[in-house]
Amino acid sequence: MNTITILGLGAGDLAQLPLGVYRKLQQTKISYARTVDHPVIAQLIKEGMTFQSFDAIYEKHEQFEPVYEEIVATLLQEVQKDSIVYVVPGHPLVAEMTVQLLIKAQAEGKVCLQIEGGQSFLDPIFTALKIDPIEGFQLLDGTALSVHDVNMTQHILIAQVYDAFSASDVKLHLLEKYDADHLVTIVTAAGSEQEQLQIVPLHEIDQVTTINNLTTLYVPPVTRYAERAKDWRTFREIISVLRGPNGCPWDQEQTHESLKKYLLEEVHEYLQAVDEQDDFAMVEELGDVLLQVFLNAQIGEDMGYFTLEEVLESVTHKMLRRHPHVFSDVELHSVEEVMEHWQSIKEQEKSTTQESILDNQYRATSSLETSYNYQKAVAKQGFTWDDVSGAWSKFNEELAEFKAEAKDGTSQTQTDELGDVLFTLVNIARFYKVSPEEAMQYANAKFARRFRHVEACVANANKTIATSTAEELEQYWQEAKQEEKA
Repeated sequence: MNTITILGLGAGDLAQLPLGVYRKLQQTKISYARTVDHPVIAQLIKEGMTFQSFDAIYEKHEQFEPVYEEIVATLLQEVQKDSIVYVVPGHPLVAEMTVQLLIKAQAEGKVCLQIEGGQSFLDPIFTALKIDPIEGFQLLDGTALSVHDVNMTQHILIAQVYDAFSASDVKLHLLEKYDADHLVTIVTAAGSEQEQLQIVPLHEIDQVTTINNLTTLYVPPVTRYAERAKDWRTFREIISVLRGPNGCPWDQEQTHESLKKYLLEEVHEYLQAVDEQDDFAMVEELGDVLLQVFLNAQIGEDMGYFTLEEVLESVTHKMLRRHPHVFSDVELHSVEEVMEHWQSIKEQEKSTTQESILDNQYRATSSLETSYNYQKAVAKQGFTWDDVSGAWSKFNEELAEFKAEAKDGTSQTQTDELGDVLFTLVNIARFYKVSPEEAMQYANAKFARRFRHVEACVANANKTIATSTAEELEQYWQEAKQEEKA
């Protein structure tokens, strides 16, 4: 099998080219080059060496992926005739996708490779910027940049920023996390005689005229919490500090139990923001919910019980397990099929540990939700009426019993019978697929809105609730109802 010898041309000019690579090129009649737009190739051509470039392929495609695929396909075709030399900028194994595709082809038995060195662009960049990579750095591809990959506490080097258009795309991604005025450095031709460093605000990087295929963007780390507030690591660090030895006394003394009421309160406030379709409030309230999640996770870590990573692992595995139609080869084509399969998986998960079908259905923070969960669980096993008429009959029966106890019964029997009435109402809600918890939240919110209107009307009349007549209060109440309908 013939061989493709891959040579790296280094980061800049001929002085950086390893002697062994130089001599190999001298002995090669013609070398294939991913691009001839490189200072070393220009100098080598002057010395009489010949290169066949793939630059024309870049003009045929709008995306890089098909460019690289066509280059590799051509190389694999040419190597069938004879062994060839393929040259790439920098080091063949640093930010060079065509080489990675060739390595994949080698693993599939399609070609034999010999990879030889060449200084990567990283060494001269570290020298030019005077940074120590041991402090932590990331090398990212500007053509496939995701802001989720960026660690704002590390040195960020972004390659493949080769023109104003690619710089603009990178800028828009980075602005999702970084301040517009965050100073970055545009490094061009590092280590060569043409080396140039330009420090500009992030929002100006696509206005710099010297950006070319030898350009790398350097984004320095952000140290202040407020300037990296959009990074998950920042929030986790803040929670850890608050719970730490020099943190906040209130946060330090919190427990899972003490935080229960706050979590419930924040969830209800978020639901209210959703009902009001208030996006700004949703952002704030989701943040408050997230605070409760991170606080509880930090408490678990402080106590040595569990970590945030375990929380993430648990829910990640659950999502993968319950979405086989997305992450596996199971085919589900409708919402109904998805829900049925989801429920089946949940039942399988519970069957190994569950002693009663009511296990895990109790909700200490909501009697309504507990009742709904109980009745839904037993109904799935057939413990229910055939239709809602049975539930209505049961409600009327329980209501009559409560009326009788309300007239002549004790406080305990009245409480007992009222509980039965509420329980049957929850069952009716289940038949109509209405959440009793959500319905109660709506009712409470509606009452609060209307009563505040009544209070305002009473105040405008220079009265109090106690000094207003029943007729006046009813009038104000009806006005509130009419305003909601308007």
